[in-house]
Amino acid sequence: MNTICIFEDSGYRNLLPLVWTRGVYELKCGIGSLLEKIVRNYENAEIILYCRDYIQPVLEERYKYSVNKKVNSDICLFINGRILMSEKIPLTDEEEIGIKRKTLVYARIKKENIEFLKPDEFLDDKIVNKLKNKKIKFKEVSFKLIEYPWDLVNNNSDQIKNDFKFFPPQGKIDGEIYEGVHILNKSQIYIGKNSKIKPGVVLDAEDGPIYIGKDVIVESNTVIQGPVFIGDKSIVRPQSIIKEGTSIGEGSRIGGEVSNSIVQSYSNKQHSGFLGHSYIGSWCNLGAGTNTSDLKNNYSTVKVYINGKEINTDSLFVGLIMADHSKSAIGTQFNTGTVVGVSCNIFGQGVIPKYIPSFSWGGAEGFIKYNLDKAIQTAKTVMLRRGKNLSSNEEKLLRDIFNLTQKERVLKSR
Repeated sequence: MNTICIFEDSGYRNLLPLVWTRGVYELKCGIGSLLEKIVRNYENAEIILYCRDYIQPVLEERYKYSVNKKVNSDICLFINGRILMSEKIPLTDEEEIGIKRKTLVYARIKKENIEFLKPDEFLDDKIVNKLKNKKIKFKEVSFKLIEYPWDLVNNNSDQIKNDFKFFPPQGKIDGEIYEGVHILNKSQIYIGKNSKIKPGVVLDAEDGPIYIGKDVIVESNTVIQGPVFIGDKSIVRPQSIIKEGTSIGEGSRIGGEVSNSIVQSYSNKQHSGFLGHSYIGSWCNLGAGTNTSDLKNNYSTVKVYINGKEINTDSLFVGLIMADHSKSAIGTQFNTGTVVGVSCNIFGQGVIPKYIPSFSWGGAEGFIKYNLDKAIQTAKTVMLRRGKNLSSNEEKLLRDIFNLTQKERVLKSR
């Protein structure tokens, strides 16, 4: 059996806080995750996931794949989990190292050289130099690697278009279309079983496909402009505007105006307000009237705090980056390029600071530490409302994240 090992490298740090609660390959872009894009290229292969130790128990719950298991095969293809897979990397008998600007993209390695490639080795910045000592052929490659959260957002439109080709027949409508729905370019629309598209809805796929999963409700007088993906069991509220480049994860509830944004599963933005060029984690809630700025008034490029540093994104459009289990109250205003950590509770008047550490409670007037036990109880309550339980491993992960982010909360929010 062919063996594919998908690993995390040191680049995960620039995808925090989104990846405190998940492997880098679980991030969404287009229709599905980075992991799903890799796996679909290797049918019947054995899949092994490498990750940081503290998220291993949660990944073992989520997937049928082995996690941090020793590779035991004659040859294995190791693939960087940050890859935006555009073409299949051949699984041949020839050893080869693919790099991009000194970053390991993939390594096709025989058994005698596999022994030292353990999960934590890939998290070491010196992994490429260690592989060079094995005297394996190196090759410069052009695959895209996701380096920062806004890379996911900026590639989302093209990825929806590309992913759409791999899913059920275009133009297939299994759901219920009510009288008064307007469909443009039906051949680029898919609607799954038991979904309902209510009167007055406009599905405009002239500039890109629209994929609507199973058991989705799109309520009346909503406009959806492709390319757009809406996951199973989601609800789009009346009079919403869902613009191009938007992906909505399973079980989410969305309203108002959303443009060029990615929302992970089971998050809510049910009311009025603008969400643009943003990435929202799972189990988040944006209160009524929450707005995100995604463009500066002087049209200069947006700077974002990532991994303790201010990074120039070289992009005019960057909105909100919010990690799992965070909430905003009614009328919250997020500045351009704001980053919010895990389990934050944000409220009050005024513009929020641009960087908010995990487990913070407060708003424009300042923040205090969010009590860990209360944060966990809130997570349990929110998940039960959707018929889900916070597992003991997920609870432990939240406690681990609280400890790992302790130093961030000593610093003032920026």
